[in-house]
Amino acid sequence: MLSIIPRNTVSKISNCKVLKRLSSSLLSVEDPTNKTKTENLRKSILEYRHVYPEFLPDPTIQFRNQIREKLERNDMIARRTQIDISEFYVGSIMAVTSSDPHTPGKTHRFVGICIQRGGAGLRAHFTLRNIVDHQGVEVLYEMYDPSLHRVEVLRLEKRLDDELLYLRDALPEYSTFDVNMEAEILPEGSPVPVNPIKVKLRPRPWLQRWERQNLKGVQDLGLPERFYKRAQEVATPWEKYDLMKEYMRTIPAEEQTEIFNEVQSKLQTLEVARKRLKRKRVIIKPSKLG
Repeated sequence: MLSIIPRNTVSKISNCKVLKRLSSSLLSVEDPTNKTKTENLRKSILEYRHVYPEFLPDPTIQFRNQIREKLERNDMIARRTQIDISEFYVGSIMAVTSSDPHTPGKTHRFVGICIQRGGAGLRAHFTLRNIVDHQGVEVLYEMYDPSLHRVEVLRLEKRLDDELLYLRDALPEYSTFDVNMEAEILPEGSPVPVNPIKVKLRPRPWLQRWERQNLKGVQDLGLPERFYKRAQEVATPWEKYDLMKEYMRTIPAEEQTEIFNEVQSKLQTLEVARKRLKRKRVIIKPSKLG
């Protein structure tokens, strides 16, 4: 048996549908304030790939395991709550205090310039170099090693190259730093300075063929023309156009955003705590009277 719906009921139903459409269209219009917040959040997440590169997994497909990577990120965040690992780059002057495995109960502090940073996850590492008693000394530290007690950034800066391994063949003054160097505090919100210094290398022989690398932070090597011709012959400038090769050795931007969205709130909490401690450490020296 068919039931007849009154006209008033039909008009009410149609009006409700129209209101739903209007409300959905109004909701679809983005609020400018929310759009600005979303854009700022996206920019901060994009900056994380430079400040926290170790949170990105190893792009080599044989080493990928999403469950292990997620567990490692949780362990890295937990470790960062126990030790303050400030922002640093290759070229920053750092001081690391660690336990001495040969003398239990004692610690060792080493000051040097960061010449290399690499690794992913809990295997992230960095290398410091300094000249001690006229001898070049390098120490490789595992960033999340439990034996590390303190990681200080004495001078936050960048260099023109991604690695400074050529300091091994440079003059000693470019790798000599005072072990009692005090921390230089940058104003809050200021960009990280880039040191444009160009290093002068000692005469050959060198540990590597530096003329075959596109180095920006090295002075003219002063080699015969045959060395530069050979460097051009073995160069592979077309690799930067190989999209598949670039894809295989990097993490896609979508996956990077997903990873940093996962840890963004925790890293931001640590940054706020670090800035609060940094403000407390700033001491204004009193000026002499008279």
